[in-house]
Amino acid sequence: MPQSARYHEGMASGAAPTWSRAIVVGASSGMGEQVARQLAAAGTDVALVARSEAALAALAAEINAQTGSATRARVYPHDVTCYGETPALFQRICRDLGGLDLIVYAAGVMYQITPDEYSFDKDKHVLDVNVHGAVAWLNEAAQRFAADGRGTIVGISSVAGDRGRRGQPVYGASKAALNAYLESLRNRVGRLGVSVVTVKPGPVATPMTAGMGKMPLMIPAEEAARLILDAARKRARTAYVPGAWRPIMAVIRGIPSPIFQKMNLP
Repeated sequence: MPQSARYHEGMASGAAPTWSRAIVVGASSGMGEQVARQLAAAGTDVALVARSEAALAALAAEINAQTGSATRARVYPHDVTCYGETPALFQRICRDLGGLDLIVYAAGVMYQITPDEYSFDKDKHVLDVNVHGAVAWLNEAAQRFAADGRGTIVGISSVAGDRGRRGQPVYGASKAALNAYLESLRNRVGRLGVSVVTVKPGPVATPMTAGMGKMPLMIPAEEAARLILDAARKRARTAYVPGAWRPIMAVIRGIPSPIFQKMNLP
């Protein structure tokens, strides 16, 4: 099996894109931070978007020092649940960068909850960040890219969205919703020359997974970012990160619901 086939399925036609200007939403830590670092190292000007201005400033200073460019990374503090701010901020970033080629939505939240915990406040926040924030940002990008007839949209979802498991009902539901949204977006703007990539990582060593103990096939955020950008360059439709999750999730999706309900999967 070719290397690329191990981690993605379905590629649009055309040459691999080159990105001069990118937005990374959720850039202050984890996969978003590593995606931003790798883009900048490859010569892409990157807008760093996240809540923590201090974390973004430190990251931008490091990137700019390493690349020798004072504007390779720019800082834009923003809470993705403040949807009303998104359109104006998106336009401001595009003006500052002089255009846009790529957007990566890496913002996400997952609470550690007990088996008998039902917290609407936590659940609402998960949906606000993982779904509503993604729609607010990616709608803006889709509209711009559709008009341009080019551009790349990357949404970082999760293998948790492939099946409703007992441990994280709303987190899994948020990722399933993101999957459907990204597929719909792809069907809407893909015919116009826009690439929409759905990324489904398994466990990745990030602040989100800290304290959760040993997890199967966990990879470093740096490796996950490399695979994410590789899939985006190849115009993947759906990318499992790492690729071993693709056959695993195919089997899990095929388990009949009455049997799946009895299985001790978190």
